[in-house]
Amino acid sequence: MPDAKELLYINLHEVFAERDPDARRAAIERAYDEDVRFIDPGGEVVGREAVNNSAQKLLDGAPAEFAFEEDGPRYVGHDTGALPWRFGPPDTPVARGIDILTVRDGRVSVLRTLLASERTSA
Repeated sequence: MPDAKELLYINLHEVFAERDPDARRAAIERAYDEDVRFIDPGGEVVGREAVNNSAQKLLDGAPAEFAFEEDGPRYVGHDTGALPWRFGPPDTPVARGIDILTVRDGRVSVLRTLLASERTSA
């Protein structure tokens, strides 16, 4: 049964960064509850298929050279994990964020994605 540290890896690298749909679906089956809740700035969806569709939509809208990279250490607690990331061409991110997982019985039950806000001049 994967722990929070491993689930953070799977979530970023094997789900949201995975362009092969079959490999991504296998990782989703292994890592997420059937009724996983995914909450991001665009709203909330429920279920493995909804997570898969969200990842596919993100990757479909990004150039092939865009990649996810870890952007700091993994933070883990008993039933929670967090991982900062960046997305874009290698070493030139166009987006930064953090994923926060709630873990129940070795699977992700809730995935929250927060995006870094851009600073604006006053």
